[in-house]
Amino acid sequence: MTTMRLDATALAPAAGTVADARENARRFLETLQQPVLNPETADAVLLVVSELITNALRHGGGTWTLRLTAHPGLIEVAVSDLSPQAPLMRNPDLTGATGGFGWRMVKHLSRTTTVTHQPSAGKTVSAFLAR
Repeated sequence: MTTMRLDATALAPAAGTVADARENARRFLETLQQPVLNPETADAVLLVVSELITNALRHGGGTWTLRLTAHPGLIEVAVSDLSPQAPLMRNPDLTGATGGFGWRMVKHLSRTTTVTHQPSAGKTVSAFLAR
């Protein structure tokens, strides 16, 4: 099992924050002893990272932790933030004004997802993607 952790605090959605998380995820995937060979799987991991970090920035108070773990047969993307509110499945806004696509996309790309509430505050949202 290989794990990488990245902590970030942004008082406002800072430029590059999501991009930096994606780049770290890309490097994580490239350095695995058993690499992810399917480009579609790697793209799905990067998209899930983007969506979960974006949700943490928009709804989680701006402080987040990204943990990537390679399990046999699975890649786990886990994002912790300070909000106790679990992600909600919303009707997407087709005008693009308010979003609503992210959690639906994460659920579709993942084999399974979990939301774990932290005893002190906040939650961790984990998405498990097939390697």
